[in-house]
Amino acid sequence: MPDPVRPQRPSELDQLPDRDPQETAEWRESLDAVSTHAGGDRAAYLVRRTVEHAQDSGLAVPGLLETDYVNTIPTSAEPAFPGDEAMESRITAWNRWNAAAMVTRGSRYGLGGHIATFASAAWLYETGFQHFFKGKEGDGSGDQLYVQGHASPGIYARAFLDGRLTEAHLDRFRQEAGGGPVSGLPSYPHPRRLPWLWEFPTVSMGLGPISAIYQARFNRYLTHRGIKDTSSSHVWAFLGDGEMDEPESTAALALAGREQLDNLTFVINCNLQRLDGPVRANFKIVQELEAQFRAAGWNVVKSLWGSAWDEVFALDTTGALTRRLREVPDAQFQTYATRDAAYIREHFFGASPALTEIGKLLTDDKITELFKTSRAGHEPRKVYAAYKAAVEHKGAPTVILAQTVKGWTLGPGFESRNANHQMKKLTGKEFRAMRDLLELPIPDSELDDELVPYAHPGADSPEVRYLQERRAELGGPAPARKVHPVGLPAPAEKPFDALKKGSGSQEIATTMAFVRLVKDLMREKETGRRWVPVVPDEARTFGMESLFPSAGMYSPLGQTYDPVDRDQLLYYKESQDGQILNEGITEAGSLADFTAAATSYATHGEPMIPFYIFYSMFGFQRTGDQFWALADQLGRGFVIGATAGRTTMTGEGLQHADGHSPLLASTNPAVVAYDPAFAYEVGAIVKDGLRRMYGPDADQQEDIFYYLTVYNEPKVQPALPEGVDEESIVKGLYRFRAAEGAAADAPRIQLLASGTAIHWILEAQQILAERWGVAADVWSAPSWTELRREAMECDAAALRGEQRVPYVTRALEGAPGPVLAVSDWMRAVPDQISQWVEQDWSSLGTDGFGLSDTREAARRHFGVDAQCVVVSALAQLARRGEVKQETVRQAAEEYGLA
Repeated sequence: MPDPVRPQRPSELDQLPDRDPQETAEWRESLDAVSTHAGGDRAAYLVRRTVEHAQDSGLAVPGLLETDYVNTIPTSAEPAFPGDEAMESRITAWNRWNAAAMVTRGSRYGLGGHIATFASAAWLYETGFQHFFKGKEGDGSGDQLYVQGHASPGIYARAFLDGRLTEAHLDRFRQEAGGGPVSGLPSYPHPRRLPWLWEFPTVSMGLGPISAIYQARFNRYLTHRGIKDTSSSHVWAFLGDGEMDEPESTAALALAGREQLDNLTFVINCNLQRLDGPVRANFKIVQELEAQFRAAGWNVVKSLWGSAWDEVFALDTTGALTRRLREVPDAQFQTYATRDAAYIREHFFGASPALTEIGKLLTDDKITELFKTSRAGHEPRKVYAAYKAAVEHKGAPTVILAQTVKGWTLGPGFESRNANHQMKKLTGKEFRAMRDLLELPIPDSELDDELVPYAHPGADSPEVRYLQERRAELGGPAPARKVHPVGLPAPAEKPFDALKKGSGSQEIATTMAFVRLVKDLMREKETGRRWVPVVPDEARTFGMESLFPSAGMYSPLGQTYDPVDRDQLLYYKESQDGQILNEGITEAGSLADFTAAATSYATHGEPMIPFYIFYSMFGFQRTGDQFWALADQLGRGFVIGATAGRTTMTGEGLQHADGHSPLLASTNPAVVAYDPAFAYEVGAIVKDGLRRMYGPDADQQEDIFYYLTVYNEPKVQPALPEGVDEESIVKGLYRFRAAEGAAADAPRIQLLASGTAIHWILEAQQILAERWGVAADVWSAPSWTELRREAMECDAAALRGEQRVPYVTRALEGAPGPVLAVSDWMRAVPDQISQWVEQDWSSLGTDGFGLSDTREAARRHFGVDAQCVVVSALAQLARRGEVKQETVRQAAEEYGLA
C-alpha cells in the first residue's frame, strides 16, 4: 500500500500539475482501504459509480467503455408494458411455427433455408412490429427496417398471418423461376425480387450496418436541405453478433456517434453463435461490442438476462456472481445451455465459496431455467424497455445488445448447438414438441412427418385483428416498400449544347467536361437541388473545387471554424444545407451514401440524382458487393469512374492503374456502362440516363444506374460530327471519321476504340494513310457492354422464332476489311462483342498489372500506342494477304517494336 503520510508524486508522464497532492493521496488511500476491507469488486464498483455520477453531473471525465455483464435496465426500472402480452405471445407462436414449417416443407426439394436465427430473434422483431416500427401510410417514409437476412422466414410468416401472403406463397419459398399465378419468395430480403415488401438487401453480411448508418445520415441530409422533413423516421438495423466481425459492420460507427444520429438504433442479436461455432469462444462478444460502441460515442443498452435472474442477483451481496458472469467465456456459457444442472453447479457455481452458497439456494429446475431459457431477448417486457430507451435517447445513436438462445423453442436438438445454422428442418416429433411448448391448437392428426401443415388462427381471429389494429395505429404494414411515382422535368438543352460545340483549341479532360455539365445542371430551377454529389475525399483531384462555394459540403454542424483558405475564391465551405457529401477516405461509406440517395425515390418518395465519383479502380473492385446490393435495392443515379484507364495516370502504378473496371461492371445487370471518348458523348449519355431513370413519365422510369468512365488526360474536345446522332452514341457505336483520299485499291481496315484510346487510333489512321497507304475508318465505341447486351437480346429473340440482327452487326455491315478494337482496358472488354462482328476480329488492350511511368512509356509497354496500332493493323491485313509480311517487319523495326 502507498504511504498514507507522504503524498504520492504524479507520474512523470502526467503533464497536468497536481495542485493538492495531499487530497489526491487521501482519495487513493480510501480506495486502497475499500479494496482491503471489502474486496476488489467493491472498490471497482465504487469507482464505476463515481465515474458515472461525474458524467451525469457534466464533469469532463473519460467515459467507461465496459460495464458489468448485467442488464442496463433492471426489472425494477422497466416501464409498463402497453400491449396484451398474452395476445402477442400467441402471435409470436404462430409466426415461429409457420417460419419453421415453411423451411421444412421447402427442404423436400433441397432448397434449404434458415430456422435458428429467427427462432432466437422472434421477440426482437415482434415487439418492434407491435409497438415501434412506423409504416409508410403516414408521411410516406415511416421507419426504415434493415432485417437480418437469415431471419426472413419469420418476416414471411408474419406477412402470412396479417394476410399479405398466402400458403401458396409460402410453399414457393426459394422457388422464383418459372413464373405462375403466385410469385416465389426470395431466400432473403431482395427488393428486386419482391419489391412491394423488402426495402433493403442485408444478407451480404456487414452491408446492413453501414447502409443503415448512412441511411440515417441521409435522412438528416434531406431535412437540413429542405427536401423533406424526415425527423419522425427512425432507422432500425437488426444484426447478428457474428456479423459484427465484418469490417463494414463497424466502419462507420464513429460517423454515427460524431454526428449524433439519434434517429438510428442497432439491435444486435447476441446468441453468441456465428455460422460454424461461437462468435468469441474464449472471450465475450457482448463486452467487446459494448466497448467498441461506447468508444465510438454510442448509447449502449445491454439486455442480457431474463426476469428469472432477478432473485439470483439479489443474493449476490459480494459481487461473486457478476464477477463470474464477466469471466466465463462465451463458448463455455453455450455449453452450460446444453448441460444438466449438476454440471452447472460444479463448473459455474463451484468457482468460489460465495457462488457455491448461492447455488445451494437454487433448485435444479431453477438452474436449468437460468442457463437454458432465461434471456432478456426472449422477454417482451425487457425488449420493450430497451426499445423505449433507444427511441427516447437524444444526442447519440443507440445499440441494443440483446442476448438470446439461437434456435430457441426448436427443441434440444437445435438450441445452442454449433451446427444449428445449417439445420434445415424439424422432424415430426420435434414439431409436436414445439407445438406443445408454444401451446398451439394443432391436433396430432394434422402433423404428418412428411408434410407439416401451416397454421393460421383465421382472418377474423383475435390475434389477426389485434395485429392489424396495431399496424394501423403505427401507420400500416411493415416491412413495406412503396414507390411514389414522381417524374422530373427534362433539363434544358443549353448545358448539353455546350458540350456538343466542343472545346475549340482548349484542351480539357472528359472528367472536367462531366463536372462542368453537372455544375450547370445543378443550376436547373426544377431539378438542380436534387443532385447529390458524393465524393470520397478526391474532389480537388477531379476538378470539383468549383462546386465548394456554390453548393457547399454537407455538415450537420455547419462550419464552426474559419477555413484556412477563406480568402480564396474556391474556399472549403461546409454548411448544414450543403449539397456535396464529401465522405473522407471511405469508398464503402461513399457508396452507402450514394445508395441512400439513389433509393430515396422509394424510401421517401423524393427522387434524388446522386453521382458518386471515385478514383481509378477503387469503385467496382473495392466495393463490388455494395454495387450488387445497390442493384438489388433498385438504386438510380450516376457512378463516375474518374482517372480511368490503365495508362492515363502517370506514375501511379500497379494498385491504381485500372484496366478492368468496365469488365467488373458488366457483370452487374443493373449497370448501364459507358467509356466515352469525347465531351459530347458524356453529354449524350447523361441526358439519356436522366430520361431513363428520372424522366417526366414516371411509369417509364427504369431501375438502373449509369457508370461512366472519365479521364484525366487533357485533350481538345471535338464538336459533335455532322451526321452523328445521340441515339447511336447511347447504343454504343458510330463511325467518327471515315478514311479520306485513299486510292480505290488501298487496303482497308476498321479501327474501333473507346475512351482515351480514340486518340491513339486517330493518330494511327493518319500514319496508316500517309506512310503505308492503308485506308482506316475510325469508330467510337462508347459502350462495349451495351452492344453486347443488345446482341444477346437478339440471340434470345431467335430462340423465340424472331429474327433480329444485333445493332453492332448492322452498324458494321459492309465495312471493308478486318476490325481492330483498341482500349485502355484489358482486351476482354472490347472482346465482348467479337462474336457478333462479321469481319475478322482482333483487339489490343492493357492486360497485366499496371506500372509507374509516363503515359507514352506505359502505352508502349502494353502495345497500345499509335505505332503499335499501326503495326497490328498491318499484321491483320498481312494475314489476309492484303499487304506483304515484309511490310509488317519493316514497320515494326521503324517504330522500335522489333
